[in-house]
Amino acid sequence: MLDSFFANTTMMIILTGALVGCASSLVGTFLVLRGNSMLSDSISHSIIFGIVVVWMLTGAQSGPVQIIGAALTGVLTVFLTELLFSTHRVKYDASIGLVFPALFSIGVLLINVYARDVHIDQHAVLLGEIGFVWLDTVTVLGIEMPRSVVAMGIVTVVNLLFVSLLYKELKITTFDPGLAAALGFAPAVLFYALLFLTSATAVAAFDAVGAVLFIAFVIVPPSAAYLLTDRLWLIVVLGALIAIASSISGYWLAVAWDVSIGGMMAVMTGVFLALALLFGPRYGIIARLHRARGERDRNALRTVTVHLYSHENTSGREEENLARALQSHLGWSAERA
Repeated sequence: MLDSFFANTTMMIILTGALVGCASSLVGTFLVLRGNSMLSDSISHSIIFGIVVVWMLTGAQSGPVQIIGAALTGVLTVFLTELLFSTHRVKYDASIGLVFPALFSIGVLLINVYARDVHIDQHAVLLGEIGFVWLDTVTVLGIEMPRSVVAMGIVTVVNLLFVSLLYKELKITTFDPGLAAALGFAPAVLFYALLFLTSATAVAAFDAVGAVLFIAFVIVPPSAAYLLTDRLWLIVVLGALIAIASSISGYWLAVAWDVSIGGMMAVMTGVFLALALLFGPRYGIIARLHRARGERDRNALRTVTVHLYSHENTSGREEENLARALQSHLGWSAERA
């Protein structure tokens, strides 16, 4: 039964997308809430530098060494960004824009100079090809399964354990770093651990889905979930569910319309974000319009009450406490009055 499941091409593509989405949204939730979501874009590009450097030093194109080495490059990117920002000569967003293009360009140059004949290129890192994940397999416990499914399964479990075991610490450091420091939670250490896992997720995902879909999964599902609820644990759960739904719907729409699978999965994250923006129970546009209309009606009732009270027991009561008086005094239409 397991053999037939892992031999199913459709299931493996969807499963890979779902695992990448879950792993990315788990760490992405805290990046979004901290206002550091664009660091995922910075990391996903700069890891090209780490990937080629690790290959030059060890010859490894994949595996734990590659993941750890390239993940450290992501941490280095953030460290250099923070260091540049600490000079107070540039803003934080500008420091991001200065650091990651530099590392990315160096990585591309190293690829073109030293890795021309190796299966490492910027196109694969940025775009990937999730439709081919079933071709690269590895045997685990006697079962042949896609290497990307194994790698992303491990990363997803690690990210889930990190969030579950350190949930309280992550929650406090995300919303109140000062209190976290006072309680001895070491917010800087937790932040860099979160960035390390983000980088490791990007490295594990790049061969299957590329950096573009990884960025979409890191930012968009948690953002959509944030529009639906204020509870942190529910944001984490909803973010993962939205990522899974995007993978499933994106695959079938891509097959139906004969377009890029990874691209359609990214598009579907945007569709779910748009739906959350429209129909969210608290922050959705429709809910906000409904509340605004309700408030206008309540203000109108208050106005009528004041008008009636001000003319109570006065000689002009018979003339003022009429619908046409509201039309003339308040400028209301006859229907509204």
